[in-house]
Amino acid sequence: MAEASEAPPASPDVKPRHVVYCGVCSLPPEYCEFGGTVKKCEEWLEKNHKDMHDRLYSEAANLSTLSVDAQKRAAKDAAKKEAKAAAAESKLQEKLSASKITIKRIERNKRKYVTAVSGLETFGFDLKKVSKDFGKKFATGSSVTKTPAGGEEITVQGDLSDEIFDMLVDGEGYKDKVPEDNVECVEDKKKKSAG
Repeated sequence: MAEASEAPPASPDVKPRHVVYCGVCSLPPEYCEFGGTVKKCEEWLEKNHKDMHDRLYSEAANLSTLSVDAQKRAAKDAAKKEAKAAAAESKLQEKLSASKITIKRIERNKRKYVTAVSGLETFGFDLKKVSKDFGKKFATGSSVTKTPAGGEEITVQGDLSDEIFDMLVDGEGYKDKVPEDNVECVEDKKKKSAG
């Protein structure tokens, strides 16, 4: 029977390696380019680990390892990505300017009303948070409901269309105001049943 050879004892001067992980994509910074958030990762790395950012993202480090053809392709790809990002930004601005927030006053009974607000999600509002804010501000019931069209709207008990309009246009409690042209008030009366 062969004797098992014993491994030499580990030398005391070997230290564990410290690895930095990205705060955005949680990969090591060398692999951030394979994630989907390269620009955000680069900004995070520049803010938190300046020396590693200079080593990985400096022009000299990136271009010195590439051939002339590869440098041209890299520049061309960067220009394409920049143009694509600018087009996406302009498309988003166009979508925001064309979209509307609809505030409907719906008659429930003779003197009872419900206010329905739809279209807030296109402006980046969190519907649950806004619904909760409406309920607190106006001291009434407020909830997020699904529409038959497949979207979501906020339903608030009571005739609060003017107050909600003012709150959205003035930007009370929110970082962004909604342009007044993009808010539309509609009155929806209940149809009388033929009997």
